[in-house]
Parts: sequence; C-alpha cells; structure tokens
Amino acid sequence: MPAVSSPQTGQSEGRAQAESADKKKPAPGFLIIGTVFDERALSFPGVQVRIRRMDQKKFRWETYTNSRGEFAVRVPEGFDYEVVVRAKHYQDQSKSVRTNAGDIQQRLSIRLEPVNPGKTGAKS
Repeated sequence: MPAVSSPQTGQSEGRAQAESADKKKPAPGFLIIGTVFDERALSFPGVQVRIRRMDQKKFRWETYTNSRGEFAVRVPEGFDYEVVVRAKHYQDQSKSVRTNAGDIQQRLSIRLEPVNPGKTGAKS
C-alpha cells in the first residue's frame, strides 16, 4: 500500500522552507533619497553623490543623480552617515543623516552654489 502524506507534514515543510528563506534574506536597511538642484533651483542631473559612515574616512557608496536630479541609496540602519554631493564648477555640499531615529528613510533636498558666482545686476 502506498504511503500517504498528511497535509500537516506538507505545511510544516513549507514553513521550514519559508523560515530558512527569511534567515538568508538581508535586512531591508535605511533609504537615503534626495534631489539636487543648481543655483537657479533647477534639478541637476549627473551630480556625484558619495556616502560614508561618520566614523569612517572611506566612502562606501557612490551614485549619480538621474535626469531629474534624484538619487536613492540603501544603507545599513543604526549608523550616522555623511552625504557629500559634488559637481564640477560647484561647491561641495555635505549633509548628515541619522538612521537610528526610528524612520525607514530620509529625504534630502540639496542646492549647489557655483564656485565663482556669476555677476548679477546692471553693469556700471
């Protein structure tokens, strides 16, 4: 007579597989999202964005803004981070991000200023 498997056995095996898959799955982390603007408040594509932990010298994450001046980087929770934005002919901007405040993300709005601001007003 063939062996009949009980429905309970199949369910417990499914749970064991799901639990082992959860153990392998990394924690979701913290999302740093932002938009970079130029001095005229227009979105700024192609800007370098580098992120490092405050207690480290080396930058561990690097990305560039998209066509709308936006970026998003996922980092581990529980640390303070420094976000440095760099573009040619503009002053570097730095922002600090705390990931242990209970939030799952932080949105930044960064406005870059030119190194040599253009002359404004009428000529004398």
